[in-house]
Amino acid sequence: MITQMKKYTFLVFHREYEAFLEQLREAGVVHVTEKAAGMAENEQLQQLLAETDKTRKLIAQGAPDQLLQEKAALEQRIAATQKEADKMAVWGDFSAERIEDLKKAGYTLRYFTCAKKSFQEEWGIVVAEQAGTVYCVQVNNMGNAPEGCQEQQLSAKSSADLMKDVEGLNGLLVAQNARIELWAKENIPALEAKLVELKQQVDWQRVTLNTDSEADGSLKILEGFCPADQAPALNEMLSKQEVYYQEEDPQAEDNTPIKLRNNRFTKLFESLTGMYGWPNYNEYDPTPILAPFFLLFFAMCMGDCGYGIMLMIVGLLIANKKLNIAMFEGLGPIITVLGVGTTIVGFFLGTFMGFDLYAAEWVPQALKSVMIKGEVSVAGMTYDLQMVLALGIGVFHICLAMVVKAICSTQQLGFKENIANWAWTLLIVGGLIVTILGMTVLPQEVFKWTIIAVAVVSALGIYVFNTPGRNPLVNIGSGLWDTYNMATGILGDVLSYIRLYALGLAGGKLGEAFNTLGDMVLGDSIVSWVPFVLIFAIGHVLNLAMSALGAFVHPLRLTFVEYFKNAGYEGKGTLYQPFKK
Repeated sequence: MITQMKKYTFLVFHREYEAFLEQLREAGVVHVTEKAAGMAENEQLQQLLAETDKTRKLIAQGAPDQLLQEKAALEQRIAATQKEADKMAVWGDFSAERIEDLKKAGYTLRYFTCAKKSFQEEWGIVVAEQAGTVYCVQVNNMGNAPEGCQEQQLSAKSSADLMKDVEGLNGLLVAQNARIELWAKENIPALEAKLVELKQQVDWQRVTLNTDSEADGSLKILEGFCPADQAPALNEMLSKQEVYYQEEDPQAEDNTPIKLRNNRFTKLFESLTGMYGWPNYNEYDPTPILAPFFLLFFAMCMGDCGYGIMLMIVGLLIANKKLNIAMFEGLGPIITVLGVGTTIVGFFLGTFMGFDLYAAEWVPQALKSVMIKGEVSVAGMTYDLQMVLALGIGVFHICLAMVVKAICSTQQLGFKENIANWAWTLLIVGGLIVTILGMTVLPQEVFKWTIIAVAVVSALGIYVFNTPGRNPLVNIGSGLWDTYNMATGILGDVLSYIRLYALGLAGGKLGEAFNTLGDMVLGDSIVSWVPFVLIFAIGHVLNLAMSALGAFVHPLRLTFVEYFKNAGYEGKGTLYQPFKK
């Protein structure tokens, strides 16, 4: 839900203005109206913003660029030295000093590789043979390389010496990491305090820039918004100061910020709404509808109650600070809820860690009877029941979006401007309801005349009265164009929901494949359990990660594209951010 707001206009004498702003910031409930003009050109504000970004970046990095660059250089040297050591390993252990002594004595060593089948003994001394390749050394032969051989340029150090260098570099890396950790321990708290102070200065500067001056600068005018439930406390504070203010309800043309007010469950999904865009003040909050459908879609895409249990465990560990993963910080509760939903839906879909519960003999028949398994006949064709369920949920989701659009648009613009919306809603939603009733309880004669009435009323609204007062021929043309768009769009939108079935099926089959691979290596001996456990654990963790990614992205797509488009949701609002300490 969207919290009701009150619009405030403050008129303050310039000498009392700074004290007034201090009191306003102390109250911490007023969102100051921001004017675009002059914000980008203000040098002081831009400097503060640049310093804020620099400080935030330094906190995120955990160390200055110089320390991080030195660490990166060490890591590159370690990787290069390790690679050279691996390359030199085949040439065996040798002394770089002895080779240098031989060179001084007039003996030159050259190194070649060639295929074993073409090697001849007079080409040189064989050092090693590996994968059909001969590694050989020539002494004092300065001619061309033998045909079929490739000359190698080796390091002056042996593999053993290079590995000693790697150990030394790793010691330097440990010391560098200690320097970075010490720097962070000594500086991060001060930087965090500095960031808070910079944010305060930025907020103050923004408020100052959004203040209008009148009467040659003697009067300061400021506009802002306050939640209606906090307005009485603000009014009491203002009454104790020498300030004139006006309180009124926001108008449609005002850029009124929005503050969402939802229950504990729905609040978990507000960030998803913010990913698309916050609602306008005169729009509706889509989160109460987004939350249960996203949970259902995620669970269907995962489709495995075993994975749901794993998600619950991970979510609880993150929520209780027992598992620290930076990218999931603060997401423990929503991961837990998604895990609960996946566990429940996965059970009804009959899958646990890739195993088909419906086919398992140890599962009681009473539990199997509530699982969604089998096939269903539609128009003489046989389809998987889970696929039909996914499409049915899609139809319901889109119908709900159309009803929401018709109701909310009517509240904003009135019924006259939304006749076409109601006509399309009546045709599609009403037509489906009447058809279902006709197939179940309605007598055929009643069904026939009811469906005719729905069609006639809808056609009049779509083709004749879609825009009252306009030329009827133009209305008909507009209605035909809308019909084309609606027919092609609705069909594509409904078919998009088949991904709920396809992703769950793919994840289940992949989990089943890992189970089969594990079963293939499992024998009678205890030792065979080791590869079985490795395949089972690694395979399912990998499948869980891939399934979770798809289960997050695709439900978002169904919400942001299919639902929001048919619901007419714009999401161009401004989030309520009060001026406060």
